[in-house]
Amino acid sequence: MTVPDQPQRPAQYVLEYPEGYPAVYEADVVLRDGATAHLRPITPGDADLLVAFYGRVSEQSKYYRFFAPYPQLSDRDVARFTQVDYVDRLALIVTVGDDMIGVGRYERTGRRTAEVAFLIEDAHQGRGLGQLLLEHLAQAAREHGIARFIAEVLPDNRKMITVFTEAGYKVAREFEDGVIMVEFDIAPTDTSFGVMQAREQRSEALSIARLLTPAGVAVIGASRREGTIGNALLRNLRDGGFPGRLYAVNTDTQASEIDGVPAYPTIRDVDGPVDLAVVAVRAEMVADVILDCAAKGVRGLVVVSSGFAEIGDEGRKRQRYLVGLARSYGMRVIGPNALGVINTAPGVSLNATLSPLMPSRGRVAFFCQSGALGVSILADMVGRGLGLSSFVSAGNRADVSGNDLMQFWYSDEATEVVLLYLESLGNPRKFSRVARRLAGRKPVVALKSGRATQGVPLGHTVRRSTLPPATVDSLFRQSGLIGVDTPGELFDVAQLLAHQPLPKGRRVAIVSNSDALTLLALDSVAACGLAVAGEPRTLNAEATAADFGAALSEVFADDRVHSVVVIFTPPVQSNGAEVARVLAAAAAGSDKPVVSTFLASRSVPEQLRVPDEHGGAARGSIPSFSSPQYAVGALAKATTYAEWRRRADSRIPDLPGIDTAGAEDFVAEFLQRHPHGADLDDADRQRLLSFYDISVLPAFPVLSADEAVDRAADLGFEVILKATAEQWRMRPDLADIWRHIHDEDDMREAWAEMTRTFGVASDPARAQFVVQKMAPPGVPVVISALEDVSYGPVVTFGLSGVATDLLGDRSYRMPPLTTTDAAEMVREVRAAPLLYGYRGSDPVDIPAIENLLHRVSRLTLELEEVVRCDLRSVLVAAQGATVLDTTIRIAPNEKPRQDTPARRLT
Repeated sequence: MTVPDQPQRPAQYVLEYPEGYPAVYEADVVLRDGATAHLRPITPGDADLLVAFYGRVSEQSKYYRFFAPYPQLSDRDVARFTQVDYVDRLALIVTVGDDMIGVGRYERTGRRTAEVAFLIEDAHQGRGLGQLLLEHLAQAAREHGIARFIAEVLPDNRKMITVFTEAGYKVAREFEDGVIMVEFDIAPTDTSFGVMQAREQRSEALSIARLLTPAGVAVIGASRREGTIGNALLRNLRDGGFPGRLYAVNTDTQASEIDGVPAYPTIRDVDGPVDLAVVAVRAEMVADVILDCAAKGVRGLVVVSSGFAEIGDEGRKRQRYLVGLARSYGMRVIGPNALGVINTAPGVSLNATLSPLMPSRGRVAFFCQSGALGVSILADMVGRGLGLSSFVSAGNRADVSGNDLMQFWYSDEATEVVLLYLESLGNPRKFSRVARRLAGRKPVVALKSGRATQGVPLGHTVRRSTLPPATVDSLFRQSGLIGVDTPGELFDVAQLLAHQPLPKGRRVAIVSNSDALTLLALDSVAACGLAVAGEPRTLNAEATAADFGAALSEVFADDRVHSVVVIFTPPVQSNGAEVARVLAAAAAGSDKPVVSTFLASRSVPEQLRVPDEHGGAARGSIPSFSSPQYAVGALAKATTYAEWRRRADSRIPDLPGIDTAGAEDFVAEFLQRHPHGADLDDADRQRLLSFYDISVLPAFPVLSADEAVDRAADLGFEVILKATAEQWRMRPDLADIWRHIHDEDDMREAWAEMTRTFGVASDPARAQFVVQKMAPPGVPVVISALEDVSYGPVVTFGLSGVATDLLGDRSYRMPPLTTTDAAEMVREVRAAPLLYGYRGSDPVDIPAIENLLHRVSRLTLELEEVVRCDLRSVLVAAQGATVLDTTIRIAPNEKPRQDTPARRLT
């Protein structure tokens, strides 16, 4: 079967796209009830689709739209509504399958204003279509210079009034001639962002809940033949105790049952409702299966089948077609090439995976992308006795991703700890935003593979980032994620977080009956940046349970102690059970976390377990690790996360002196002059930065000694002569700056020496010399912003110099920056002590650095076309910071950012 690349969804009415059709406005969206739909601009080919839609709309809804009886659309109406210019007149429609279910449009009424209107099919009202259309119309309108929407609404059309008033914008209303006039600015605000993100979380969480809590499940491709995927899926669902209705579907069988499960030739023939279809058929058959599932009313799919993007171009086409088709009919997809899903919740007991291991019920949720690793992960969890709330292995991650699962787990009361194994980040900006929100409520432990190589599995379709691997680590820190390096460390940290409280500080007490293991623990405490509270309580090898009890009572009562590490190795006469009882009694009711190396076990030992109502380990149970290094390492991760949770309220600061509109106009005018993009010259750089209240010390190019002397005289001397050509900047063997030029003789000496040093005496232009006023002495730093095709804007900070470049000593953050983000950027580089008075030098003005970081962050966040902005020489003094040298490039953004204000599935 040859899979068509287009169309990717069954929009049979759209035969061709008109000139100027903005495909970028197309989006798959999640509705309020968790189902999906497709949103796109209208085309002239949608005439029949519009007429059919209008015929299903009630007379009342038509009256609300047109303020008069309007039973049908004339040919002139149809032409006017479907033929738009996509700039001054834009209409967006929402479709499910082959049906249009809603339309929203704006028409420009002035240079900066437009009238907006909506019409939603009655059967689909209340699903959030109006709010989605408003978000996407507002985003498109802003791109075309429209700043304000107006609308006329009848007083009893309460649903439409609610769409406007609950959008998060500041809405003005007036009553005139029996009509309510609504008017509001459409610039995004903190309130409107908050509203959209809350709606996004609720709808995406519900879309996942539909997958994880089915009442009826069908295995398509089920088989009674041992060793087949279809047989394993059916058996695991049945044996896992799924209480709902289970169906086997196999086109080749005439039997009425397979392994005791009712069997049918197609899902259309199933005699009961099906919420979830688990698909294990050949890849070329999946598209037909999706159409059958749509006809049956299935809510979601787990596609275990392989043969998609992981096999190459043909598979990628097949995968795009699969996702587009499923979403167009309201269904989410886990997979393809997925291991499956598990939900241990009472009344669900769903094991729709290829793994026969069903973990016990617990408080830890897990998302992974690798099916092969998923099997070993489940085995490790069972081996450690670590309970699970839910598990999703997404395979190629064509639709459902870790972002969706984090949205679900944010509000899932059964989940207290989230684990992520990530092979790729499809939408890093959204990942960071969603993870940060979740981490503020629940700990999130993440393992990202391929950081060193930026490798991406074949089946994953992602934009390839050009940023260094350190960016991922910085993204994790910014979002409050607990980053780990190995699967073992992932479960070590989970074991601690699932059973013990978070530490309230970094001071650790050690109670041990082994000198050797105590030394290992002390080394680990120092290496992890923790501190020992007093001297370790090292008992002898013959210590009794009473000895342990006395030492433990002492450390738990000590206010200096924030966490406790207990090491117990069995003496010749083992008294492990007695020591366990003493330890459990001492820790009971304490708010200090306890980790142990108890008989070198790697789980929660039975003796240290507080049983829950399901027979698992409840909170208060004490985890054990095979060695002190692992125990202390997990404790250090939890401590750092606890500090992130406790840090002072962080906010995005208000920055005075910013002219966003002026900057946007400048960028638009620049791109008219340079449609393919260009580096800005000195004057344009000064002008653009001035919109963000960033001043640059002027530098004046000179081509001769006489010209350098004249320019220095104009500046009143006290200047520098600098070579700015890239090949000589910051060369350790060449001095590219001559400072402290007081008079003409100094300048001529500087010119002679520098042209000789660089070998450009006959052609000084090669060195690109400039004369610049001396800045106050200080520490040179670099602040940069880059528009990455995957991450979007990323701001970096480091000290200036070859050592920084060589060692990669930089910090990274994704805008917008909070006050804490900026403060951490400055402090986390290894050379930061040079800014704080290293070896008797004067401390520099740290707030001035943070102010520049915020302003560059704001610039790159608001101006998507600024693909690079470097303040590549900033001299920070005891008071103030002087920007000496900049480079900026503006270019058309060929691939828009993935995390837009308007909600969409990516």
